[in-house]
Amino acid sequence: MKRRELREHIFELLFRVEFNSPEEMQEQVRLFFENLGEIEDKDRDYIKQKYAHIIEKLPEIDALLGEAAEGWKVSRMGKADLTILRLAVYEMKYDEDVPVGVAVNEAVELSKKFGGDESPVFINGILGKIGKAE
Repeated sequence: MKRRELREHIFELLFRVEFNSPEEMQEQVRLFFENLGEIEDKDRDYIKQKYAHIIEKLPEIDALLGEAAEGWKVSRMGKADLTILRLAVYEMKYDEDVPVGVAVNEAVELSKKFGGDESPVFINGILGKIGKAE
C-alpha cells in the first residue's frame, strides 16, 4: 500500500475518535480492519501503530492546534478538519520519516477529499503557523 493510501486509512480510523468513547474505540478499530478486507500485515501494523501514537500524543497535538488557531477553539473545528490537522501535526512534530512539507501537502490533499470548500486554506494556514513555530 502506498503512503497516501495508508495515511487516508489512518485518517478514517482517527476520525472515529470524534464519535466514540475511548472504551468503544477498541471495537471500532476491530470493525475498521474487518471492513477494510485483506491487507498486508505490515500495512495493518503501520496503521495501528501510527493511530496509537497519535492517540497517545492527542493532548499535546490539540494544545498546539489551540495555540495556532487564533479565534478557533479545537472543540469548534469541523471534525474532518480537526482529524486532518491532528494527523498532520503528529507527522510534523513526531514522525521523523515524514518531512514537514510532505505532511502539510498531504493534509491539504486530504482536506480536498474529506473537508469543506474552505478546508484546504484553513488547514494550510494552521499548519503554516505550526511549521514556523519550530
